Amino acid sequence: MVTKWRRYRQIAKVLWKYGFGIALDEYLPNVRNWRIMQRHFPQDIPIYVRMRMALEELGPTFVKFGQIASTRTEILPPELIAELQKLQDQVAPLPFAEVRPIFEDLCGDLSCTFRNIDETPVGSASIAIVYRGVMADGTMVALKVQRPGIASLIEKDIAILRWLAKRVEASYPALKVYNPSGMVEDFAVQIRKELDFIRDGKNAERLNRNLKTIPHVRCPRIYWDYSGPQMLVMEFIEGVRVDDVEGIQRMGHDPKKIGKAGFNAYLKQIFEDGFFHGDPHPGNLLVTAKGDLVFLDFGIVGIIRPEKRWTYIQLLSAIISNDVDLMLRCFEKLGIEIRPEYRDSLRDDLYIALMDYSEFQLEEVNFGLMVNELTAVMRRYNLSVPMNLMLMLKVIMMAADIGLKLDPQFQFTSYVEPYMEDRAARNVTAHEMANRVRQSATTAVEGLVELPNNLNAILRRFSSGSIRLEMMETDLLQLRTMMDKSTDKVLAGLIIAALVVGSSLVLFASRTAGFPEIFATVVYIAAVAMGFYALYHSFTRD
Repeated sequence: MVTKWRRYRQIAKVLWKYGFGIALDEYLPNVRNWRIMQRHFPQDIPIYVRMRMALEELGPTFVKFGQIASTRTEILPPELIAELQKLQDQVAPLPFAEVRPIFEDLCGDLSCTFRNIDETPVGSASIAIVYRGVMADGTMVALKVQRPGIASLIEKDIAILRWLAKRVEASYPALKVYNPSGMVEDFAVQIRKELDFIRDGKNAERLNRNLKTIPHVRCPRIYWDYSGPQMLVMEFIEGVRVDDVEGIQRMGHDPKKIGKAGFNAYLKQIFEDGFFHGDPHPGNLLVTAKGDLVFLDFGIVGIIRPEKRWTYIQLLSAIISNDVDLMLRCFEKLGIEIRPEYRDSLRDDLYIALMDYSEFQLEEVNFGLMVNELTAVMRRYNLSVPMNLMLMLKVIMMAADIGLKLDPQFQFTSYVEPYMEDRAARNVTAHEMANRVRQSATTAVEGLVELPNNLNAILRRFSSGSIRLEMMETDLLQLRTMMDKSTDKVLAGLIIAALVVGSSLVLFASRTAGFPEIFATVVYIAAVAMGFYALYHSFTRD
């Protein structure tokens, strides 16, 4: 069993080997300049290549981390993305004796459940190993079993990745823009889901139900009596990879039809079901002798809430139709924050990126290159883009690439544009519109019901003196000016009132005491005139 500290040493050795001694930089700032250590920082190999090589040597967790990070094209440089996409999730298999206890734990006596299990695996990845077996009734199945101890190793690696991310952010503040800690947290959520094979099987069944309306597109059947968190028993699929054009033709099927069916399946998954297969590389899509396109490996799936699907459709339509304003509105609906001072320049850059393709004929537009340019703009403005959006764009691009391999005349926009127009005409289907209206009405009613409680809460805070007001500096200046004006008017009113009252008393006293009335009369008239002037000035002055 690998202890945490032993794993630290293994990772540090690999990072040092490929020239990433981040942990030592703080304590030995000049270590890179030591002559004895020069060979540990090779200059002839590009840094992104060394990063990919280091991830491969670090093992399953880091390979998976690199693969998931490769979807963040709006954050990471394109050169690094290109290297991360080369990561291969292939690991040497274990002896069958080491995984046999997992089989027996779920299936009991293997001789009673299976006629035989081929001890030579048909696939070996970082998390699981796949064997072929024949059940007692003759059914051929695939047995996907989790590598022993992989869960605990991944938890140790996640803790180390968190520490490394913090070290990177502390040592290289310029790299904070890539949000290493956030990427590690996203990865931790995803890898833990992949470790739960029950979730994997449930994803397969849900996807299978959603694809029933598309002929010859399906997922393997799951045998739950023999499946659990660490093992999945499913229908064994015999076929060729979806990118094997010659193999598909040898079986007597038209690759163009296969490509069209697969691409339509992904459009339905994303924009109608809101639940889509998130890892469509050719090894996860097989074509059978019957001409069925079968999806495999359901550890990574994308989920889009119903109220956001229409926004995703609008966003894709905006990209295709070069509508920058619609694109920005979609960004805001998806919670992408755009700083006000950058809004105009962002609009200009998006417009330029889209206009580069506006002169192309419909069949000439390369959607993948267009999306790469748009993500470069997002990266330039440090936009925080939802991971599901980037996963959706990645899936569409990969599906389009497969379509192009199966049909050299495949044109992305010629498939997508009619679909988008149909969806827009139906406005996401009457059922979904009814759901949106129902949700809006429910929200409005809930707001009205809660209004008295909210008002009571505000009044209680007023009465307790705990209400808090926040004002900008300009608001304080305006308030001060208004208070000064009000104070001047009140003071003037008091003085005038005093003069009027005083002159009235003097006028009364002059009549009773024999003083000259002319003096008191003049003072009285002056006070009254000043009073009228003050009233006029108060009503006419801002």
